Formats: sequence, C-alpha cells, structure tokens
Amino acid sequence: MAERFDRLLAVGSIGPMKLRNRILLTAMGAGLAEEDGSCGDRVRAFHERHAAGGVALATLGVVGVGWPIGANMKGQPALSEDRHIPGIAALARAVQQHGAKFAVQLHFGGLVAMEDMLNGRPAWTPSVPETPEEAGDMMEGFLDEEAAAAPFFHLREVRYKVMTREDIADLVGMFGAAAARARAAGVDGIEIHAGHGYLISSFLSPATNRRTDEYGGSIENRSRILVEILKAVRESAGPDVAVWCKIDSEEIERLGGIRLADAIETARLAEAAGAQAITVTAYHDTTRGALHSGSHTPDVPGLNIDRAAALRAAVSIPVIVSGRIEPEVGDAVIRDRKADFVAMGRKLLADPSLAAKLAAGESERILPCIYCYTCISSIYYGGSVRCAVNPETAFEQRNWLPPAPAPEHVIVIGGGPAGMEAARRMAIRGFRVTLLERSPWLGGTLRFAAIAYEPNERILNWLVREIEESDVDVRLSIEADADLLRQLSPSRVIVATGARRDGYVIADADRRNVLNGDELRRMMLGESSSKGSPKLDWKARAVTKAAAALGATARPALMRDASRRWMPFGDRIVIVGGDLVSLELAEFLAERGRTVTVVDDSPKFGRGLQIVRRWRVLDELRRLRVEMVPGASGITLLEGAVQATARDGSVGRWPADQVIIAKGAQPDTALAEELRGEGFDVHAIGDCGTIGFIEGAIRSAAELAASIG
Repeated sequence: MAERFDRLLAVGSIGPMKLRNRILLTAMGAGLAEEDGSCGDRVRAFHERHAAGGVALATLGVVGVGWPIGANMKGQPALSEDRHIPGIAALARAVQQHGAKFAVQLHFGGLVAMEDMLNGRPAWTPSVPETPEEAGDMMEGFLDEEAAAAPFFHLREVRYKVMTREDIADLVGMFGAAAARARAAGVDGIEIHAGHGYLISSFLSPATNRRTDEYGGSIENRSRILVEILKAVRESAGPDVAVWCKIDSEEIERLGGIRLADAIETARLAEAAGAQAITVTAYHDTTRGALHSGSHTPDVPGLNIDRAAALRAAVSIPVIVSGRIEPEVGDAVIRDRKADFVAMGRKLLADPSLAAKLAAGESERILPCIYCYTCISSIYYGGSVRCAVNPETAFEQRNWLPPAPAPEHVIVIGGGPAGMEAARRMAIRGFRVTLLERSPWLGGTLRFAAIAYEPNERILNWLVREIEESDVDVRLSIEADADLLRQLSPSRVIVATGARRDGYVIADADRRNVLNGDELRRMMLGESSSKGSPKLDWKARAVTKAAAALGATARPALMRDASRRWMPFGDRIVIVGGDLVSLELAEFLAERGRTVTVVDDSPKFGRGLQIVRRWRVLDELRRLRVEMVPGASGITLLEGAVQATARDGSVGRWPADQVIIAKGAQPDTALAEELRGEGFDVHAIGDCGTIGFIEGAIRSAAELAASIG
C-alpha cells in the first residue's frame, strides 16, 4: 500500500498567498540567469519544470537588489533596474500557469559578494571583519585544477565599505524598489535573504557586527536593518503579495556567532515588522570545509528541524524548514507542528516531480538524491547548478526523450548505472531494447558502491525498479559476444561494460593479502568465479559463497549490516589510492573498527568526490583516525606491510593484514572495439568510455539516448 502524506500535501497559506501543498522549492543560487542579470529561457524552463512537477511554491533565489553591486555569483538574477521586470514577469507566468505560486528572494551579498571583490568593488559590511588567525582547511580541499576554476582563488585584494547611516538608508531603498518591481512583475511572494553570511546576516551576527551605533550591540539593534527592510518591502509589495524572511537559526561552530536565542528574538522582531513567515536555515564557520555540509545544506538528515521547532514556538506566523528532509520526515514535522512548510532543494533537483508522485501514491518512483553535493559544488567553480542523478536539471530546454523515428532494436551490454539508464531512456523513446548482463543481478559496480555508501543503494534500487517496470527485455547471466549479437540482429549496440582496474602496476601484487579493485568487488559480492577467491582462507570462501547462494550479496543493506559483525579482513588495512573509491572504502572499513592507512602518489586526495562532499569525507576520515599519506613515492609491498616515502622525505612502514589497490581504473574498451571490428554500430558510455563515476555514467547514457535516431 502506498504511503500517505496527508500533512505534506495539505493546502496552506503564507499571508495572502494560498498554497496547494506544503512542499516548496527552496530559493537557491542556481546560476542560470543571463549575463546582464535578466531572466531568460534557461532559468524560466528550470522553474517551470518544478511548477509542473507539483511544488506549491517556486522561489527564484538570490535576486540582487543592487546588482551588479552586492552580486555574489555568476548567473545571478537581478531586480535592480526596471529592465529586469519583463524576465521576472515571464517567469512568474510560466510558474503560475501550472497552479504553483512564484516568489523572488531579494538579496545583497555584502561580505560574500564575490563578484564585487573580483571586480575591485568594496564589499559592504557593518564593520571591518576580523581576520581569523588560521585559514582553516577549506582551501586545502581543492585539487589544483579546481583551484584554477574557483573564483575566490583569484582574489588579490579585498576592500571593505563600512556602511554609514546614509548607506543603510540607500540599501533599504534598494530593497523597497526591488519589491515594487517584483509586484509589477506579478510575483506572489517575496523572501528577504537575511542568512548565510550575506549583508543582512552580517548585521545580525555578533561575529561580524561590532558597531556601536543603533545598528550594533543588542539583538534589537543588530536586527534593526532587517526590520527597516521588512517594513520597506512590505509597503512596496502591497497587501496582495506575501512577504517573509530567511534567517540563520545558528552559526555552527562560529566563534561569537548567532545562537538560537538570538534567532528567536530576531524572528519575533521580524514578525512585528510585518513578516508573514520565517524560513529557518543555518550558517557556519566558513574556514571549516566540513561545515559547508553542516548547516544550510546538511549531510545529517533533518539537522535544522529542532531549531525550526524552537522558532515556531516563539512566533505566530508560519515557519518554513529545509535541510535533507525526506518526505516521510517532512510529513511528521508538519504533523508534530515543528514547522508549517518543508522547503526542498537537492531532492527537487533530483526529481522535480516529487510532489506529483507523492500525490499520486507513487513515492517509490521518486528519483532519489544521493547527497553527493554535485549541485552546490558546481557553484564553487563559478558554474551553474547541476545534478549527478538527473542530467536534465538546468538543461530543461533540451528535448531529452524525443519519440523514436522507428522502433529499431537496440542492444545494451552491461547492467550497471550507465546501461540501465540508457536502456530505460531508449525504451521510453519507443525503441525495442534488450539489456544483456553477465552477472545474475543488475547494478554492476554500483552494487558494490552501495555497500560502502548507503545513498548509492537508493539510485541502484530506483534504476532496477524502473527497468523492471519498463518494456526492456532483460537477460541476466549471459555473456555478450559477436555471435550472440548476430542472432539478435540489433541496429545499434550500446556498450556499458564499465572500467577495468588493472592499470596500476606494482611489484608483488600477487601476494595473498593484496587485492585489486576487481578482486575486492568480486569477493564482497561473493562471485565464486572470482580471481580473488584463492586469496581468501577457507572460512572466508565458505562464508562469501554461502552469502551469494542465499542472495545476501545482492542486497547492499544486508551486506552493510552484516559487515559490522564480520568481514574477511584483518585489523590493519592499507589502501593504495586516493580517489573517491579509496576514501569511501577507507571510511567504510574504519567505521567497522579497522585501522586504515591510505597511501598514494597523488598530491591531494579525493578526486571524483565533489568539493563539498570531499570536505566532509576528509574530515570524517580524520575523526576516524585514518592515516592519510598523499604525495608518497616509492610505494612498495612487503611481507605484511607497505612501505613508502612521504613528502617530507621520511620513510614510513605500515603493517597490513590486507592491502587494497584501489587505483588504476581505465575504460574497458575491449568489447566495444571487438564489436566495431565485427561491423556493428557501437556506442560506448559510462566508465567504458570515460571514467566519470555515477554522474558520468548517468549523464553519458542520457546524452546518448537523446541523440540516437
């Protein structure tokens, strides 16, 4: 029986704005506007897609009231001039025609106005910020090529404009004028961004506001600028437009920053000034990389719910909460009166039709977010938002599923994420699709990745379910070759056989305690034909064989749970390799009590992890006491140990009951080349074409599926 979401799907109101349910698309810096700050076809298609998918409210994020002054990113929308009105009006109409409401989030960057700083303009601030004694680990997480693309690495000098009373009055006027333009454009609501280190929040925070006039000191004084802006916006917006503000409930681990008691008092003052709702968010100490996924876009599910509940108890207006809230949790949040609305970002980037699927009783059909932080990490490099599991996000204008010109027969070889995504998309288009997979289960290496990282299991299960419910002819435990294909007579062949992991050559890798990536995967999945099986003792071979026979190895959740009690590994493990696979494996093993060392010649670890998730994983590995040795040379396998020379010239030797070689992945092009030689029309996707992990697999499959025909 489908799960019910009666509270989440109930109608609601924010001031005069009537909403069809309690699911809101949170305002975000998507980077989809035109170079001049206007809203064109791309941002309109993005928001219209979410409106068509059933959300109650779509809010255009970070709309600059003083643009280009106060701008914090490329592709930022603006309402600083009358010429911006037509684009916003077209966007509002596009959203409203689908029964959703449309709002703009008014914004001024202040101390994080990166575009101001890059263009030599001073950053507006309540007072000159104190320079932290240590820069923290944020910058260290970037790979060299990423640093070259990240705008803030190019800053040479930052100047500040400490705001006078006249400047404050000008700012209030900018917000009021932008609200009047928003009203003229036909918006339904206006959110004032007073969080996340932007200008208003820098007045609210005692960490950045050290003024001694009426805009500094007490909470009432620090909130004065927000109160004045609210009143100006409220007056300009008129009685038919809802007005509310977004505030930080706390500045996580920021010395002298906003605390919950401050936020409660600010919320009360905002309500008295005319705010008709409060959006609850959080900020953090920005020098700590891991905290970028520990506040407004949290890794921990429901991180901000209890703080939202505290604010809701203090005010009589609706409260909006966000931050990794699954639909069932959101329904309970509203039931328990901890908040009135749930704003979603990442989950709606993954599946814009989430609300419609809940309403239709099809929650299992929702394409899941895997919390990889591809979306927000893109912004750190000056790009626009994108999604690892939904390549259509931010590219809604493209026709991704054109009807097939003829019902040709297409064979897909390989049942991993790339193969499944290509097969299901080709079937939707109207092609006759046969999917060949040599193992007894669909999933490929994603099945192994799902053991190490639980969210991967969600996309695995979703893909398998979609294939099972499609018209794809799935044939398991079958080896594809030219003879078989000639019997099946396809017009095209898509090869998605993944990568081979033998590209890293090291002496003595044939030792019994040394496993390469393929051997490890086969061992954990209990594949009895594995070349790695002889490296296990009889007990380990018996257990893994029995688990495979019972189907346990085909269930990642069961394997994750069972591995907490027993694994075919000793206590000390050295992993050679420093990319996504290596680090997720290190975290998995360390959480299960193993002493883990990661050694590699890469100068920095984490390639393949998006920067925001990389910060989180590296921090977690340090917490788990995993020793990381980047930039190592002379890596040598010894009897029961690994030896290498560290960057400082010291020679280290680490005892190893097992050594895992988790590097050397290369596209496995052998079958594709063989079939081309036999005269077939062959396309290679996923890691078979280019190593790109889950995002690369899904995106290459979708792009190929859209282009064939």
